[in-house]
Amino acid sequence: MTNEKKPADPPPKQRPPERSPMSWFIVVLLGFVTVLFVTNMFDTQPQVSYTQLLKEVEANNVAWVTILGLQVTGEFKNEITLKTDTTEETSKKEDQKPIKRFECTIPPQAGEAWLAKLEAQEVEIKAEIPSGPEDLFIFISLAGLVLLVFFGWSMFRRSRDQMMGGGMLGGVTKSPARRYDADENRVVFDDVAGLEGVKKDLQEIVHFLKDSEKFQKLGARVPKGVLLMGPPGTGKTLLARAIAGEASVPFFSINGSEFIQLFVGVGAGRVRDMFKTAQDNAPSILFIDEIDAVGRQRGAGLGGGHDEREQTLNQILSEMDGFSPGSTVIVLAATNRPDVLDPALLRPGRFDRHITVDRPSIKGRRELFELHSRDVPITENVDFEKLARATVGLTGADIRNLVNEAALWATRQEHDKVDMDDFEHARDRVLMGAKREEVVTEEEKEITAYHEAGHTILAWLLPNSDRVHKVTIIPRGRALGVTQLVPEEDRHNMRESEMLARLAMMLGGRTAEKIQFDEYSAGAENDLQQATALVRRMVTRWGMSERLGPVAYSHSEEQPFLGREMAHEHRTFSEHTAQIIDEEITRILHTASEQAEQLLAKHRDKLETLSKALLEREILDYDEIEELIGPSIHQSKKSGSGAVDAATIRTNRDQPSNQN
Repeated sequence: MTNEKKPADPPPKQRPPERSPMSWFIVVLLGFVTVLFVTNMFDTQPQVSYTQLLKEVEANNVAWVTILGLQVTGEFKNEITLKTDTTEETSKKEDQKPIKRFECTIPPQAGEAWLAKLEAQEVEIKAEIPSGPEDLFIFISLAGLVLLVFFGWSMFRRSRDQMMGGGMLGGVTKSPARRYDADENRVVFDDVAGLEGVKKDLQEIVHFLKDSEKFQKLGARVPKGVLLMGPPGTGKTLLARAIAGEASVPFFSINGSEFIQLFVGVGAGRVRDMFKTAQDNAPSILFIDEIDAVGRQRGAGLGGGHDEREQTLNQILSEMDGFSPGSTVIVLAATNRPDVLDPALLRPGRFDRHITVDRPSIKGRRELFELHSRDVPITENVDFEKLARATVGLTGADIRNLVNEAALWATRQEHDKVDMDDFEHARDRVLMGAKREEVVTEEEKEITAYHEAGHTILAWLLPNSDRVHKVTIIPRGRALGVTQLVPEEDRHNMRESEMLARLAMMLGGRTAEKIQFDEYSAGAENDLQQATALVRRMVTRWGMSERLGPVAYSHSEEQPFLGREMAHEHRTFSEHTAQIIDEEITRILHTASEQAEQLLAKHRDKLETLSKALLEREILDYDEIEELIGPSIHQSKKSGSGAVDAATIRTNRDQPSNQN
């Protein structure tokens, strides 16, 4: 299952960056200094010896001299011949040069006696003060003053445009939104799998961006803002880019946290610049990821109305109201926490269309496996339908990671292609964690075997429980043993009988330890936490207690950081009701534990058989369990037993590694 790769588009030609006036000034100044240095370096005269100079003075052949310390320059009245080499072989005529200007270094021992000879011959004498460090200091000071004046003039000119992101803080208040052109790394709806319903809702946005006049003729207005809500990894950002790719319009992306800065007003300035940029490039899409970072309810906490985050949110609300009805700028936003957003942000006229991007179904997961495996060479035995049933609850990002893990494992095993065993290994690694290479004592291994066998037998025999897919006592993640359960299909609701069966299964490991060893171990900590949390919801939220009746006693879910429920008690019921809740929770858990104990005592032989097989093989799948203890009570075919519910895998991920 491979697709031909499209040839990569040539990278767009980038314009060379323009030089600022300051850079041009610095270049000219450096060039001027270089010219002066080179001129002084090469402007030299032929050197004559002091002895030869005295001879020419006595011969009255010196017209004038200039004295600069011990250095003397001057001019002869008549040209003289200066030999370039004194050796006999090279003392030819062509090696001799006539000169008139000269330079000479006077030895310090000469004193002032030679000046008298110059005066006697009436030679014109000039004198100059030798340059010292003061000259260099003056030159540097003048250059610095020029640069300071130029810098001040440049800043004064830039400060005139300070209002809309210019001036000294222009780079700070400028929007950091990144632009993705439709022609570069184009993403379309065909690149998004498993979200057919969501893509249909977003097709209207694409049609509006392509032909806005068609909607405006009938007075229709496309939503100004579209809010994508869903768990992490479901493809919200990818959907936003797919809209831009389908409509072939510029796509501006920014994260909500990029608005929040230390300086007051910076966030609001960035919002203004971001919306202005989107308007200048209309039709376009403006995507704000993780909008809950800046769009939380106002008046929260102790920051008051002058909080920088709230001022930024106010500016976003103002900018969205400022869009004209026919504006061709669509604002998309994504969040994992729609419950914390400010109501003003969600009202009609702003983000007035809310689209839920949920976890994919079985069909969607199969499409995601096919999509992410396009560039992966796979064998014919890879069954995407089975893999889809085996990954209930996984998102698109999880499936992409699973495919990558399978490819990495196949590479380490030196396979030419990725086969089904590689995908099975990757699935176990993603759902249960990597194997831990550690030494477990025989006693701990035996306790773990009976613990997992207890879970397996109860799930095998209880009619309302999910079916068993695999059981292992190999340490994975932070657990010493894992039992995988199987849902028949994707479910969004659960009956009371199914919850009670799950409770008995959760307590089966603890009960098996008690039956075999007449004591409990610390390995049941995670089981007890999950079972207690489930029963508490049954009693307080779902009304599954005859004694309490159809009343919701759950604690308030208002969060303190939202500025609510800070001054009064969260609990909304009396102490007597709380005591009854605790009694009902204890009663249901004891009933489930007794059911598990009766069933395991009745099938003690199966518990022994399965435990010994786990000690010997360490891992058992559905077929091996059926061969050991007989067929399961579930009536469905084994062919449908390939699914693993990631939410119902019994692991101890949050517990110490010495627990089962």
